[in-house]
Amino acid sequence: MGCDVRVSGLLRRNLQPTLTYWSVFFSFGLCIAFLGPTLLDLRCQTRSSLPEISWVFFSQQFCLLLGSALGGVFKRTLAQSLWALFTSSLAISLVFATIPFCRDVEVLASVMALAGLAMGCIDTVANMQLVRIYQKDSAVFLQVLHFFVGFGALLSPLIADPFLSEANCLPANNTANATSVFHASRVLGRQHPEAQPRSNRTLPGLPSQDGAGTRVSYAFWIMALINLPVPLAVLHLLSKERLLACCPQRRPLLLSADELTLETQPPEKEDASSLSPKFQPGHEDLFSCCQRKNFRGVPSSFFAIHITAALVLFMTDGLTGAYSAFVYSYAVEKPLSVGHKVAGYLPSLFWGFITLGRLISIPVSSRVKPATMVFINVVGVVATYLVLLVFSHNVVFLFVGTASLGLSLSSTFPSMLAYTEDVLQYRGCATTVLVTGAGIGEMVLQMLVGSVWRA
Repeated sequence: MGCDVRVSGLLRRNLQPTLTYWSVFFSFGLCIAFLGPTLLDLRCQTRSSLPEISWVFFSQQFCLLLGSALGGVFKRTLAQSLWALFTSSLAISLVFATIPFCRDVEVLASVMALAGLAMGCIDTVANMQLVRIYQKDSAVFLQVLHFFVGFGALLSPLIADPFLSEANCLPANNTANATSVFHASRVLGRQHPEAQPRSNRTLPGLPSQDGAGTRVSYAFWIMALINLPVPLAVLHLLSKERLLACCPQRRPLLLSADELTLETQPPEKEDASSLSPKFQPGHEDLFSCCQRKNFRGVPSSFFAIHITAALVLFMTDGLTGAYSAFVYSYAVEKPLSVGHKVAGYLPSLFWGFITLGRLISIPVSSRVKPATMVFINVVGVVATYLVLLVFSHNVVFLFVGTASLGLSLSSTFPSMLAYTEDVLQYRGCATTVLVTGAGIGEMVLQMLVGSVWRA
């Protein structure tokens, strides 16, 4: 009971910062899920094949990893953290507004690289600030944080669906012709008209370049407008904390009697909150974590636990990224040949059940051990994929399997993180290693699926 009173008191005092950090993770979710349903329209817009546009996923995920590592630079002070969040959330709106003007796959990959850097910075800074505010009581607030990721990822495919093209403007033979012409131009030279690259020619069966992606452009502009209040919320928090150049330094506010009592209570023995930020376990950045002094005298099981947990998240988070990115394209192709509008609901269904699973896991995690939850999640993922393989030509099972897969994958990351930290007794670099493993899994599996899928 006393714990609930303390947590509610902390939430009342930090309500605006908490809501702001949750909102920036809504931007994160909005940006992570839109590529899947708009993939075919972006192929039409950039005149690229599926393996070529897969580099867009790679650039986003690689820069997300890079941004997560660089985000540690901005965690030292509140001003640096909030300015980093403001810049990153504003960059996401600019990315959404710029995508309709990207007529070349290389330009689109560069724009998505910027989005990846912004997402990585948000991932690191928002998590660290919530941990600093709530310390040992941060678990439930981090669960809500990841709920907002799912909510943003659920919303972006729904926004895109009304603007998706009904027909595939890049049939298989035309895609092959486009690729062969592009390679021929490098051999024969620009003086031969038949060898001009795809950016300078209109291939048979393709719409003109001026009209490519016209309808789906509205979806990106709508997402840019929806995301715009997020940087404004961060800017308002900067103003409230008197961290803007035009505002004087903020004077400390007086606490109420109840809050003062909570603040002056002595910390429990060996409380993690009594440690300085430099020695907060499991929350070091990647560069600090890899120092040799951290590995002196540790047993081999220490490395085995980190590697095993990272491999599990490499697969599960990689499956999450690859499935959400390509389930729409898989559904509209033969033999399923689902309508584009109907197939557009598949990413939303997937992220909707991920969001639902994360919401359910908040109360369940207080009653079920993390190891049990990880086991249930992994069994659910394997069973769902077996069903999808057996009934690969059945549209009903595709929708049912999508929902089941989203539910099974929803709580894998927080459960594995909690289990690993508990086994290691909150020593080592579990958070850093697991986040890195999950990010590499998303990057590699998306590239692998895209490279072997010949449209």
